[in-house]
Amino acid sequence: MREEAATREVNGVTLAVEHFGDPSGPLVLCVGGPTMLTWSDALCHALARLGRHVVRYDLRDSGASTTLDPEAPGYTLRDLASDAAALAVELDDRPAHLAGVGVGGMVAQVAAIDHPSMFSALTLVSTRPVAPGPVDADLPDHDAATMDRLFSCPTPDWSDRDAVSAFAAESAETLGDDPDAARSVAGRIWDRTPTMEPEVHAANQMGMTFSRIDCAPRWRERLREIVVPALVVHGRHDPFFPVGNGEALAREIPGARLLVLEGASTVVPDSDSAALAEAMADL
Repeated sequence: MREEAATREVNGVTLAVEHFGDPSGPLVLCVGGPTMLTWSDALCHALARLGRHVVRYDLRDSGASTTLDPEAPGYTLRDLASDAAALAVELDDRPAHLAGVGVGGMVAQVAAIDHPSMFSALTLVSTRPVAPGPVDADLPDHDAATMDRLFSCPTPDWSDRDAVSAFAAESAETLGDDPDAARSVAGRIWDRTPTMEPEVHAANQMGMTFSRIDCAPRWRERLREIVVPALVVHGRHDPFFPVGNGEALAREIPGARLLVLEGASTVVPDSDSAALAEAMADL
C-alpha cells in the first residue's frame, strides 16, 4: 500500500508525507534530509516488505511541506525535532522507529534525546553529532579537495529543470555517488517544489535552509542519554561527512551498532537497500 501526496498538520505547520506498506505495521518514520526523497524508494519498499509501515516526510521549508522563507527560517532545530515527535504520535499510538539521513539525522538525534518516550529505535545515516558549521577537533571535517571541486561548479538556473538535474549529476559524481540516480532524484525534487521561485528550488536541492536555523544548544554531550536500540550507517568513502563521524556516533550512543557500507559515499546505493532494511528491522 502506498499513499501519494498526503499531508499531516502538526505544530501549526503542514508536513508532506508518503506512506509505504501496511499501516497496521510498526512505524518507521524517515526524516527528510531535507526532502523525503533522500530516502530512496528501494529502501522504503524493502522495509515495507519486512512488515513495516514506512512514512517519509519533508522538513519545513522543503518539498511540499509548509514553505515560508527558506532564506530566513523562523524556527529552530528543536522545533524540527518536535515536529518529528508530533508526527510520530499523529501516525501511530505506539513508539516509532525514527530514522534520519544527513541533516535529518541531526533532527533525529535531538528528537530521540528531547522526546525519548516517542521512539522505540533510532537509525542515523550519513550524519554527524554536531550542527553545521565548525566541527569538533576530534571529528573529521569535509574533505577539502572534494569541497573545492564541488563549490567550483557554476550554480544552475534554478528555474530550469534540466539544468538543475545536470548540476545534481555533476555534484554527485564529484562526491562519489551515482550521477544518474542523482539526476533522477533532482528532477523529482524539482517537480515537487510548489513554486517557481529560484531561491525555493535552490533550498530544496541544496538543503541550505538547515544551515541557517538555530541549532543551539549542543547535543553531542547528551548522546549518552539515548537508550533505545540504535543503528549508525555510513559510507566508507563519504567525503562530506567522513566515516569518522559515524564512528563517533556509534561510540557515544550506548550500545549502538555501526554499519559501514564499504562501497558507498554520501548516498545509500539501491544495491545496499535490502541489507540496510534487514539491519533496521533487527533493532
